[in-house]
Amino acid sequence: MSLTPLALREPTHRVSQRAPSYWRVSAAAGAALVWLAAVALLVAAVAAPDGWWRPLLWIGVVVCAAAPVPWLTVAPRIRYDVHRWDVTDIAVHVRHGWLSRTDEIVPLSRVQTVDSAQGPIMRAFGLRTVTVQTASSAGTVAIACLDDAVAQQVVARLVAITAATPEDAT
Repeated sequence: MSLTPLALREPTHRVSQRAPSYWRVSAAAGAALVWLAAVALLVAAVAAPDGWWRPLLWIGVVVCAAAPVPWLTVAPRIRYDVHRWDVTDIAVHVRHGWLSRTDEIVPLSRVQTVDSAQGPIMRAFGLRTVTVQTASSAGTVAIACLDDAVAQQVVARLVAITAATPEDAT
């Protein structure tokens, strides 16, 4: 008997259109710290006496000034293009990443808890993250950056499906 390989269906839903702006704002705090380090290195490079370390300080200035730029410009758009999610009657499927792509699939028969979270920046953007947890140590999947209303619908659907599933998820 030969088993026919099943094709994994692509997740169909995108995250919120406000997600790239949220990711930029979230990255801006880290970028500000790195740019502060660039300013400190610039002051040190200008004030430092001539020596072998001075070119290293200038290299540090350039690296610290340029390093946050991809996270503020390119990464949010790529993340938005890649991030997808889907909830079916049998599983939760999430795809994410911008440098490397990850597909996470959690069978609903294994779900133990469904949570939603919203930090202050997410609240300002009207976004929420839905987290689905299983008994497995690697069994947590998060659907990030959903619109509030969509997140509430997803939580309600997941709770309804898992409550109707006869297995006990252990």
